[in-house]
Amino acid sequence: METLSPPLKTARLQSLDFYRGMTMFLLIAEGAGVYSALHDMAPESGFFAAIIQQFDHHPWNGLRFWDLIQPFFMFIVGVAMAFSITKRLKLGATWTDNFKHFLYRCLMLLLLGVVLHCGYNKKLVWELWNVLSQLSVTIMIAFLIFKLKIRTQLLISFGLLLLTELLYRFWPVEGFNQPFVADENFGSWMDMLLMGKLSGGHWVAINCIPTAAHTIWGVLAGKILLSERTETEKIKIFVIAGIAGLVAGYGLDWTGVTPIIKRICTSSFVIASGGWCLLTLALSYWFIDVKGYKKWTLFFAIVGMSPIFIYMFSQTLGGQWFNGFVHIFTDGILGWFGTPESVIKLLTALVIWGVEWYLCYWLYKKKIIIKI
Repeated sequence: METLSPPLKTARLQSLDFYRGMTMFLLIAEGAGVYSALHDMAPESGFFAAIIQQFDHHPWNGLRFWDLIQPFFMFIVGVAMAFSITKRLKLGATWTDNFKHFLYRCLMLLLLGVVLHCGYNKKLVWELWNVLSQLSVTIMIAFLIFKLKIRTQLLISFGLLLLTELLYRFWPVEGFNQPFVADENFGSWMDMLLMGKLSGGHWVAINCIPTAAHTIWGVLAGKILLSERTETEKIKIFVIAGIAGLVAGYGLDWTGVTPIIKRICTSSFVIASGGWCLLTLALSYWFIDVKGYKKWTLFFAIVGMSPIFIYMFSQTLGGQWFNGFVHIFTDGILGWFGTPESVIKLLTALVIWGVEWYLCYWLYKKKIIIKI
């Protein structure tokens, strides 16, 4: 995946690099086993346990920090798309050229998503729950409506949410007609149709339809950043829209209209998480690009320069071999000193996390960007 952050006027928006890099940095921490190790060390209750719990998906109705990582990823891809398409058009690319470019990327993302599931299962499978498979659909939807007016794109994004809301509420098939019951909803029916199986974790492939709103909203945010509006006006739009998203999303949940459920991406979840996406962008843009606090962002930004590569590395070579290889040495050396297994597990995860960060740094120093 290419680094999609071309200059805005004369200055690079480092907040976009930071936002993407921070998201990927947190993702590779999961692959390294950092959160799992911390979870094993945490007491059953208390402040530390509550913090660590935020780095695991909510089991059903609720919203934790980790539930925001995929929306962050899809949203920032949309922001970057606005910059990428604008740049390509200025360089003379036709709409057909761009369509072929994004179609290829989407097909590659779909392929990589399926390949990851084969790796997880250690056999050939047809499964579509991975974020890359989901992203392949959301990118294409956002691209196909890119040239429409902002108001029209907003209407389409909410139309997708309304469509899935209605399908969940009124799907008539017995056994799959409970809109907000795990494995008994429209999304589960679609999984049986598409793959002949359920995920086991209550995830559904049809999440790619409502979460297309995240990528569309990212594109619109990117267009605002590219506009002639003042910095203050841009931040104001993001903050107002973000707060509105939080009020609407959490309001739908608290009033009992539509529960916030990340695993089936209910409309309330998409809207609330979209609010957090916008507020995070507003804060990053204000602090980094407007106020000028940029030097520290490189640590995170380099992780986002080849995001699909480092994600695939973490989930395949890392999870399948490298993590265990590192454990041989950390366990052997620390075991000599009688170090508790829980501490060894955490230190191993931190070493893996650090090595994977250094791999990104090495690619950055060599000016190597691995993209699709």
